Amino acid sequence: MLTGFGFRAGAELADGIDSIVHDSVITFQDVDDASARVVQQLREEYAGQPDVLRQKLADAYKETLEELQERQLILHDFETAGYNLPESIIDEEFENYIKDKYHGDRVAFIKTLQEEGITYERARQDYRDTFIVEQMRIKNVSSAIIISPHKIETYYLDHKDDFKEEDRVKLRMIVLTNAPETDTTQTKRLAEEILGKLKGGASFADMATIYSQGSQARQGGEWDWVEKSVLRKELADVAFTLKPGQMSGVIETPGAYYIMLVEDRQDARVRPLADVRDQIEKLLLAKERTRLQQAWIEKLRKKTFVREFPY
Repeated sequence: MLTGFGFRAGAELADGIDSIVHDSVITFQDVDDASARVVQQLREEYAGQPDVLRQKLADAYKETLEELQERQLILHDFETAGYNLPESIIDEEFENYIKDKYHGDRVAFIKTLQEEGITYERARQDYRDTFIVEQMRIKNVSSAIIISPHKIETYYLDHKDDFKEEDRVKLRMIVLTNAPETDTTQTKRLAEEILGKLKGGASFADMATIYSQGSQARQGGEWDWVEKSVLRKELADVAFTLKPGQMSGVIETPGAYYIMLVEDRQDARVRPLADVRDQIEKLLLAKERTRLQQAWIEKLRKKTFVREFPY
């Protein structure tokens, strides 16, 4: 099997034929090259789990091979359907690609190709194939998708639990951390001084910007909307007892002191359709695109010679 996956016994099989799509050959090395980045990520992620790693690599191998087969099926369909793509368009698009990715620096582009052992002609051919595949997918899949308002509304009604929100509050927060070398009494004293200024009419946002050591200090301590489950218990227990406009006292935790201002609050609810319509549409588009893609590829497989070789 694949040298990159650690399944094949011997590098001599790298150029062996993995599968044939019409008259296009996909070698083991082709799959190795196409999956190299994923394989590296999997090896790092599952380094201490050899059995899991082996299965993940097998799945990645299968998925990569299918992707390469699909690519050849689409290219074969393009050729046999009699489509005409002027080479001048490819030249123009390829030049735009170089300009975008290499800021027009052809020398840097050529150097990168040389380092990867790829010729300019091979790079252009790969780009041409990718361009054709993308255009064929648009023609046969994406352009055929229509998500009606009725489908969106039906999905919303059938999946309301997915759009539930917990009780939440709109917060501003001042955070004073207890550094290891700092006397915690000094930190607490500073927190109480800040609280006194706030009670005296100082702007919470200004005080947060000046004193807070939290990540939202530059935003005036604004956390925007926060669900109860997001906050640590000591903070949640206080925040969700306050009414809009109310401020907490100094809240002490093992690592820091906090002062919170609740600007607004909202009870648990199901988000209205208007708020999630775009989200549902994108989800349905992705599902329909996958369905149509699978149906299209299956159709191409039925009318094209495809053979896989055991190893």
